[in-house]
Amino acid sequence: MNLVRSHRTRRAATAGVTLLLAAVLGTAGAATSTAETAAPQSQQIASSVLGSDYKITLTALRSPTDEYAASVQLKVYKHDSGAWKQSDRVTVGNVDGWFWYPLTGSHAVCEFSTASTEPAPLAVSLTVTPSIGCSEPVHYVVKQGRVYAD
Repeated sequence: MNLVRSHRTRRAATAGVTLLLAAVLGTAGAATSTAETAAPQSQQIASSVLGSDYKITLTALRSPTDEYAASVQLKVYKHDSGAWKQSDRVTVGNVDGWFWYPLTGSHAVCEFSTASTEPAPLAVSLTVTPSIGCSEPVHYVVKQGRVYAD
């Protein structure tokens, strides 16, 4: 009888340790997932410097609520006192209106044209998906560091 009781006690202790270990590992995994989703992912997908006056960037921003969705920001920087300072930004298309993986792939930018004139015309076309292809170009102008729809 003592042998049976000892065997049951060992099994219960082993099961308890296993459950405890699973709980600890599960909590560690949850903490990692939370930390990964807390910081929004972004990736610059295009950049152009217009003379010594302006720098323009396109950045993909991963959606905090949908891992497949993304937004695109067009930012304008003016060169001021030896440094680039952001002067304006606009969202290209709709917020979370793009797909993250095509935007951050090797053929994300179909068209990104700029010119060093005042006002500076811009055209942006991005890959919607590989099977759909490119979006229609969106046209902007940059006047004195501000972005306007064309």
